Amino acid sequence: MPKGVAKANLPTKDCVVCKRPFSWRKKWARDWPQVIYCSQRCRRSAE
Repeated sequence: MPKGVAKANLPTKDCVVCKRPFSWRKKWARDWPQVIYCSQRCRRSAE
């Protein structure tokens, strides 16, 4: 039996800068509600 959740069933959000959808990552598990950028590049371009 596989563990965890299938990639297709992970939550997604849209990046506020590039408007592309991005999915949940394990490193964001603790603060997923505060994640608004898909990458460091989008974070830098927003500032």
